This record gives sequence, structure tokens and C-alpha cells, in this order.
Amino acid sequence: MNKLPERPISMVIGALGGEGGGVLTTWIVRAAEICRFPTQSTSIPGVAQRTGATTYYVEIFPAPHEDLTGQELVMALYPAPGNMDIVVTSELMEAGRMLESGMVTPDRTTLIASTHRVYSVVEKSAMGDGLFRADKLDNAAQKLSKRAVLFDMAMLAEKEGTVLNAIVLGVIAGSGELPIPVDNFREAIRESGIAIDSNLKGFELGLSYMSGEFLLPDAAPEKKIKKARPSAKNLISDVQENYPAETHAIMTEGVKRLVEYQSPEYAKLYTDRMRKVLAVDLERGGERNSWAITVETGRYLALMMSYEDIIRVADLKSRRSRIQRVREEVLAKPDEPIQVTEFLKPGFDEMTSVMPTWLGRPIMNWARENEWASNYNFAMRVRTNTINGFLRLWALSKLRFYRPRTYRYSEEQKSIGIWLDTIVSAATQHYQLAVEIAELANLRKGYSDTHKRGLQNFARIMDELAIPCSTGVRDPAWGADAISKLRAAALTDPEGDALERAFSELIDRPQVAAAE
Repeated sequence: MNKLPERPISMVIGALGGEGGGVLTTWIVRAAEICRFPTQSTSIPGVAQRTGATTYYVEIFPAPHEDLTGQELVMALYPAPGNMDIVVTSELMEAGRMLESGMVTPDRTTLIASTHRVYSVVEKSAMGDGLFRADKLDNAAQKLSKRAVLFDMAMLAEKEGTVLNAIVLGVIAGSGELPIPVDNFREAIRESGIAIDSNLKGFELGLSYMSGEFLLPDAAPEKKIKKARPSAKNLISDVQENYPAETHAIMTEGVKRLVEYQSPEYAKLYTDRMRKVLAVDLERGGERNSWAITVETGRYLALMMSYEDIIRVADLKSRRSRIQRVREEVLAKPDEPIQVTEFLKPGFDEMTSVMPTWLGRPIMNWARENEWASNYNFAMRVRTNTINGFLRLWALSKLRFYRPRTYRYSEEQKSIGIWLDTIVSAATQHYQLAVEIAELANLRKGYSDTHKRGLQNFARIMDELAIPCSTGVRDPAWGADAISKLRAAALTDPEGDALERAFSELIDRPQVAAAE
């Protein structure tokens, strides 16, 4: 009698709702059953703050029933940290959850994951840039697993006209981690009777990728980035020629963003402003610091210059791409009509933002002095699937040419000027202080109440710490550390309680100008 394996093969699958995790599990179980391997699978519903994640657990004992000679197997119902042979996830953040929970170990686990992202509510609703770093997750996956198979399976599925879970099945089969013949997986797909041709196509793609017969296309051409206008190309060429390589990615995207937001002339204002920042970064040894001042200022200057007013909101909500995305999310058929209702609550801030300065400023001054006015919103419902509703947003989006004459534009440019001057001044005192002040702009985010709270926090930290430290009135080295803590507190709690505590806990040093 053949010696039996010491333990079953343990596999856990983490998939978002609608990504076919249950079908994938069924295929794997059936392929194992064709081999007469004892197999058990369970599913554990969960919430991933997106469409809902479910964890599927599979145990396969790699010996036919006949070899057990009547012995009964006891299999686990739930995955246990440190005991996984194979971990499969349909999205990168799900892989992060598995790493965090200890399911992946370097002595045992093969990690198979698609590297595309489905952003969580926490990331989308953060006061600042709440996105998790994909590169850090990738590095962690490589270090914490025995073997990692990571690539964008969702992009491949979309391009080839198949589905993600079929490609994942091909990757699993091609990995060699399961002692199951490849034809068993094909037979499992056929027996399911679900989109057989499409699923087999995806399976063969995953299989070919693992064997090296299929190479992924370069990712860059697949990015959905608008082509630069002819005049924008000159600005991008200027960036490539006159700025350090470390800054190219950020500044190129900044130029493209501002051309699309307003005009090539507006993007040129961006590059003109950045020249002053680069000059001081060069003087202060930017090369030793990977040009951090230029990179971070370039990042947040582009965001500050493309602030979200009601013209921008109307533009984004009336785009064809947005309407198409809504149709895809609700799974509407090509000939099936949908109803889209936009719930808008513009207040005095939003209404005056598109008024000329001479009119908008006195109205806003009056609104700030009246509590009811500062908290008042005009509730609106606009059905953009109707001609009247769509034309209202579309017409508003076409006021882009008028934006430079508005009250909000003049206020934003004034604030940007002060912020940039503070960064340049801070750089002469302390390099990291300038970086922290540049990153402070991360608080200026969002629309309506979110923007208002972030703006108040930004202004307070600027007035009480950033400006005094940049001029040497307060200790610059202490200021760099203090601003970092205050910014983190402001981003943690949108209501402002954490920021208040952080201010109260600051241990101020004597007012000594300790420049670098």
C-alpha cells in the first residue's frame, strides 16, 4: 500500500462579490473529485467595504479514496493562520488582508493574486490621500510568501474578453501546486455548463502565462490616460528636459491634469511655479533627498490648482465615460435604459465660487457672519438621464473659460501663493520642514463640508506653525516633526477632535531658529 500523505493541501480563496469566487471553488473541488481525492470546501461571507468579500476554504487530501482502506478523514472547516499551502485573491488589497492575518508564510505558502485595485470606502473617504501603497503590498507579498504569482489578471481578462476567475484557475493549474492533471480542470469547466468557451479561453491564458508561452503586454499603453494636446506636449518635453528624472512622473501627470482641467496656459503656470521650487531644492541638496521638495510640491500643487468647484463637479458628472461606468456598475444591457439621479447640496460656498470676485466676496463675508447661512444648503435632485437634467449639468460644465474670473479662483490662487512662498522660505531653514509644509496641502481635499473642514485645519497649521517655523521665529527642526504629527491627526479625524488633542500635546521648544 502506498504511503499516505501526512496532511491535506489547504487553500484559501479571497474574492469580492461578483468576481466568481464560488464558481472558482466549485471548479477546483470538481477537478479534485475527478481524481477521487477526498475534498471539502466551505465559504465564509464577509464585508470588505466594497461589494462584499467572501473567503472560500478548500482542503484536498492528495490520495484516492481507495488508498484510505476505510479510514475516515477529519477536515477543517475554516482556514488557520500559518497552515495555508495556497492563498488566492482576486484583488491586491485582499492579498494584503491575507498577509495581515498571517495566512501567508514564507516556509509554506504560494500566493496567487491579481494586482488590480478595487478601492475601499476607507480609501475613498479619507480626508487626504488615503490610498494604500501597491508597491509596499507587492514587496510584502514577495517577502512573506514562499512563492508569489502576481500580475493584473483583471486587465488581461478585460482585454481578452474572458473572466478573471477562469484565468486564476489556469494560474493555479499551471503553478503545479496541486497534484491534479490539467485536463481535470478543463473537464470541471465543461461540466459546469457556464460560459464554457469563454471560461476555457481564460483558463488557457492563465495556463500559458505560467508556462511562459504567453507574455503580458506592456502596462503603459493600457493606461486610460488622455492624450496630451499639442501645446501640452511642449510642456511635458520641458519637464523631461529640465527637471530631475525622479520628478518626471509626478510633474507629467500634473501637466496633463491641468490641461484637462483648464487649459495649456494654466498648465504652464504650474511649470513656471515649479521652477522656483526646483531652484531652491537644488540649492538645498535635493539630489541627496531624491528631490523630495520638488516631488511633493509638484504633487500637491497640481491638486490645489485643480480644485473641485461646481464647474468641475458638473464636468465630471456629465462625461460620457461616467455614464458608461454607471451602466457597467448596474449591469445594464446595451438597449436597457437607466435612471440616474444626482443628489446635490450646494451651499453659499459653492454658489459664490462661480460668482465674480466683486460679488462673491461680500456675499461670503455676510454668510460667515450668519451661522444659519454658513450651514445652509440648497438641496437639489437632478436626473441626468433626462434631456433637461443632463443639459443643466452640461451647460454648467462649459463655464470653464469663465473660471479665472471667479471669486473661488482668486481665493485659491492667493492661498497657493502663500503656501509656495512658505515652502521656499522653509527650505532655506530646514529641508524636511519644507517637505512637511508641501505635504500639508493634503488636507485641502474634497468638496463642500469635507473641503471646508480640511481648509480650516490647513489654515490653522499654516498660521500657527508652518509660517513661523519657515521664517525662523520658531524652531524649524521641531516644526517639521510637529507639522507631521498635526497633519496625521487632522487626516485621522475629519471632525477635528484628534487635531485639537495633537495641538494640546505639542511640547514647544524655546523659540530658537535652529536652521540646518
